[in-house]
Amino acid sequence: MAEAPNKPFPTVGRGGTKKELPEHFKVYKHVWVAVEVEHGVVHPVSFELLGEGRKLADKRGVELAGVVMGGSEAAIADAIQATFEHGADVVYTVVDPVLEHYRNEPYIKALTDLVNIYQPEILLLGATNLGRDLAGSVATTLLTGLTADCTELAIDDEGSLAATRPTFGGSLLCTIFTLNFRPQMATVRPRVMSAPEIQPGRTGRIVSHPLGLSEDEVITKVLKFVADRDTDKAQLPYADIVVAGGLGLRSAENFQLVKNLAAVLGAKYGGSRPLVQKDWIPADRQIGQTGKTIRPRLYIATGISDAIQHRVGVEGSDLIIAINTDPNAPIMDFAHLAVVGDAVKLLPALTEAFRKHLSVNRMAG
Repeated sequence: MAEAPNKPFPTVGRGGTKKELPEHFKVYKHVWVAVEVEHGVVHPVSFELLGEGRKLADKRGVELAGVVMGGSEAAIADAIQATFEHGADVVYTVVDPVLEHYRNEPYIKALTDLVNIYQPEILLLGATNLGRDLAGSVATTLLTGLTADCTELAIDDEGSLAATRPTFGGSLLCTIFTLNFRPQMATVRPRVMSAPEIQPGRTGRIVSHPLGLSEDEVITKVLKFVADRDTDKAQLPYADIVVAGGLGLRSAENFQLVKNLAAVLGAKYGGSRPLVQKDWIPADRQIGQTGKTIRPRLYIATGISDAIQHRVGVEGSDLIIAINTDPNAPIMDFAHLAVVGDAVKLLPALTEAFRKHLSVNRMAG
């Protein structure tokens, strides 16, 4: 197995001019996306990353590649085709029964082997449970840098990846460069970026690589697989309609009004960070930069004044309706429809109005 020439090079201080990349770094080329596949299903964040990776690759004038791993050819066939149709020029595959279920050890070996041999300049993964686990382990094994949980990516003419992520509890945004090592790695939150348009029938080059690892060499064993959809955890990032509440609801009991409206609309419900801190809602229902990033068709925010971290988590919504007693609340500036009023009084009336309207439509249908 070839070893990546990952030697650090000196960087300059603030206000200086960045030095030209050393020769041994110039062997690193192309942008890679580790495509997350479980039981033949591609996580949507992988398509979003392929869209963003396409932009980075085009700016660098290099190829966009997807990495697809799985237990059999049949299990990943659809994922390979979908990777091409979402913009990849080449797909690297590792197929082995050991990879049927995600486990840290074999997936680390598969991905690090590929990186060491083919030497990508940039490697992107989704900031999912699986992606976070794999990315940290791979970065540590490769002795390279990783910027986790990013909300924005950019690249300069020298190929330095500018990865922006929230810091200090979401109160600040920090842009991080990995100047001293390659590949440059980042994980990106689901629903932060838009997936590209599908190009049906698009194909490309497939490069297969053996794993070279037996089941006996893997310590962990999978006893049972439970899909997220079969758990009680909220799946806010992929909801079409989301109703959320903030401190303007004044009490945990009043949050039931948000749940009532969500139930009538067939929506998911969530809330701002202060509600999690007060134990009004569980952490998996927090919306915002330090919680879940959402892109619903309709987002109704009730009693949320808005902090920058909340705005970043919801601004991709198609339609934002804000209800707040303060007409000068920051959320009212970027909401598509701002309603000045007490959410505690308006929510019951709004819920009843929707109930009647939807009932009439069902009868007419």
